[in-house]
Amino acid sequence: MSPAPCSVLWPSFGDVTTSSPEWLMLRELLENRDEATLHRVRVAVGELLGTGGANASHGRKRSQQVALIGLRGAGKSTLGAMLAEDLGYPFVELSREIEKFAGCSISEIQALYGQNAYRRYERRALEESIQIYPEAVIATPGGIVSDPANFNLLLAHCTTVWLQADPEDHMKRVLAQGDTRPMAASREAMEDLKSILAGRAAFYSKAEFQLNTSAQPLEPTFAALRTLVREALELPV
Repeated sequence: MSPAPCSVLWPSFGDVTTSSPEWLMLRELLENRDEATLHRVRVAVGELLGTGGANASHGRKRSQQVALIGLRGAGKSTLGAMLAEDLGYPFVELSREIEKFAGCSISEIQALYGQNAYRRYERRALEESIQIYPEAVIATPGGIVSDPANFNLLLAHCTTVWLQADPEDHMKRVLAQGDTRPMAASREAMEDLKSILAGRAAFYSKAEFQLNTSAQPLEPTFAALRTLVREALELPV
């Protein structure tokens, strides 16, 4: 049986064959815990290690760096640009920042250097965006949830919104952008898309907020996003 695609699943937490007793003991402590408990542990470990815990925890003001997550075609670029203009914040498309660092397109990065190199560029682009822009709207690549370190960094430092959409809308929007890779080129495109959505949904749901972009036309969807974000950031609505 072939392994599951790396874009869908994270590596398992620890390997039973590991030689580290501490790692095995941690695994044993966390096994069979519910999601709420695991979330509290993750936040506590992030605080302990100085890598960031939950955004706006312990009474801290919520981050003014708003990150939009979701699968390609959810509306991150369109709605993100509109939101940035409304807030007066810079709009950062993380995919474009990754390409700037690499000096080539994302497809070329993955073809020439592989997935590990792509994740390193993604990490560098995310870190720099967080450092440079204290206020920003960041549109993230759909697969950022596939890397635990990068996704943890995003969750720790940004106010996150999961933009959801029906599979049909995802496909329609991607095709409208003239992008036929990789799902639209497949005869099983819709099945592939639904599988990816199902595999990533649990990770996308870690975002603090969610908005369905298929429920309404663009303008009322943006109005709902604007209200959601402004209320979260404690800005005038």
